[in-house]
Amino acid sequence: MTLDPLQILDVAFLAMLLVIAFAIVRLNNLFAVVMLTGVYSLVSAVWLLVLDAVDVSFTEAAVGAGVSTVLMLGAMLLTAREAKPVSASRRLGPLAVSIAAGAALFYALPDLPPYGAADTPANSYVGLEYLERTGTDTHIPNVVTAVLASYRGFDTFGETVVIFAAGLGVMLLLGLNGRKKKEDSK
Repeated sequence: MTLDPLQILDVAFLAMLLVIAFAIVRLNNLFAVVMLTGVYSLVSAVWLLVLDAVDVSFTEAAVGAGVSTVLMLGAMLLTAREAKPVSASRRLGPLAVSIAAGAALFYALPDLPPYGAADTPANSYVGLEYLERTGTDTHIPNVVTAVLASYRGFDTFGETVVIFAAGLGVMLLLGLNGRKKKEDSK
């Protein structure tokens, strides 16, 4: 069995995500943890881009790496810089939940369709119609972009407004609106 170059790239991104996740779990420095979660989100966004999920990649980069990182940095300013050590007995519960969730995922793995199979539900029905008609309807070569910009344009605009509102809310919560500096100078 030979692996296609994109599959090798997929495995490389998954390996990077795994290494970053282990580093996040092992660190006590909260600033390093926040930065690594931002890196994790950026690597996830690039991996999703390689998988041709442009919309999900954009959302992961904006919300996961952007808004979430700013929110966590703001929260970190209000707390300690270092996490307190946790005893081994208190780690057993989360470890058991993680192992159970992983086991459930591996149990469900055989039910997934084969990688790249053309007869999966996502590639049938409406998805197949989008693939067949997008070129003639919109004249946009990328089907995902055509669906987001043309068929679901209002929905995409609504999602953009929500992301903008979330970013604005985070800035207001953190006091980044500029009024504090003017009040302090008086």
